[in-house]
Amino acid sequence: MKRSRAASALAGVAIATLAACGQPPSATRGGDIVIGVSLPLSGDFAQPGGEAKRGYEVWRDQVNAKGGVLGRKVQLKIVDDASNQDTVVADYTKLITQDRVDLVLGTFSSLLNYPASAVAEKNQMVFIEPAGGSAKMFQRGFKYLFFAQPAAGGHQADVVASWIGSLPTAQRPKTAAYPSQDDPFSKPVIDSLRTQLEALGVRTVHTSVYPGDTTNFQTLAGTLAAAKPDLIAQGAVFEDGVGLVRSLKQLGYSPKMLFQTTAPSNAGQYSEGVGEANTEGVLYTVSWNEKAATPHNAEFAAAYRKTYGGPPSEDAADAFAAAQVLQTATEKVGAVDQDKIRDWLHANTVETILGPLSWEPNGEPKGSFMLAQWQSGKVEVIAPPALATTTNVVNPKPGWKAAR
Repeated sequence: MKRSRAASALAGVAIATLAACGQPPSATRGGDIVIGVSLPLSGDFAQPGGEAKRGYEVWRDQVNAKGGVLGRKVQLKIVDDASNQDTVVADYTKLITQDRVDLVLGTFSSLLNYPASAVAEKNQMVFIEPAGGSAKMFQRGFKYLFFAQPAAGGHQADVVASWIGSLPTAQRPKTAAYPSQDDPFSKPVIDSLRTQLEALGVRTVHTSVYPGDTTNFQTLAGTLAAAKPDLIAQGAVFEDGVGLVRSLKQLGYSPKMLFQTTAPSNAGQYSEGVGEANTEGVLYTVSWNEKAATPHNAEFAAAYRKTYGGPPSEDAADAFAAAQVLQTATEKVGAVDQDKIRDWLHANTVETILGPLSWEPNGEPKGSFMLAQWQSGKVEVIAPPALATTTNVVNPKPGWKAAR
């Protein structure tokens, strides 16, 4: 099903290119700077898409409160792609060729950013994406693409494998299971982790891939419970991560270690989904931490909490950082000039709430992720040591709690 959707989306890119030919986006219109964004505000990715929208809007409000960009107020023109590849292509085509926005920012997930970035590239528009770290994103030789996170998906598992390898032998998992959503970002992370842990001697007892629209995890949980792995490493976006934990809890099987790709990064929504007591010891890699002393991080977190009544999620922070990158480059070149912004980003480092970001020529970031763990209802960074927010580590993970 996804191959069919991808093929259709790429066909749409070709149409978009023809439609945009000879119609460069305006860079001289007076008044507000209009930034076009398509986000999955409904469908499979509605939860992280909504968080990305919050991150963009917190950035817009803070920037406008300080006079805007280049002395012009910022407008965000955000439309809903319904988590659909065909729709995201149509959205960015319209934003660029009909609405003639001044700038664009990326959507959520590699699945959607893959065709969306192709539309931007063909129209020579800088495309800074807050999510979308799949390796194939950077294999096309694009010049206008920039991934605003510390590292791409191919390296997300590195910090996990390194941390497990640093543990005393008796504390390492001896067996592991690797279920993953059929997602172009999540699955490569899990594949990479499996390869690295097998090299450390961790025996694989289960691998599987499930569709992105899976809602019933009872069968998978039963299979995992029968295999009894010490470690479950799940390629989970959000709902699937919550769903598997709930199903494992119902079956009474709790692994000694649980790693999930992005699901646990959804702050309060994750803890509400699985029950705060059941977050204890859950591991995930993270691009951002609320405690980090990075530029504007405290202001971002405070504004988010004031507006939405809870802690920011990583997806919101990544979107805020993507907008910071676009803002910084635009202000440094002093104009809404796509080629100048592209060239400046290829030659410079940008300070963001995630820390400093810089890129390879293909738009892949040069940094590395952190390993986070839920502890006592809060998120702590446990690796690498230089970025850790605590020396305490929960290992093994405690069993599930009855009350949610």
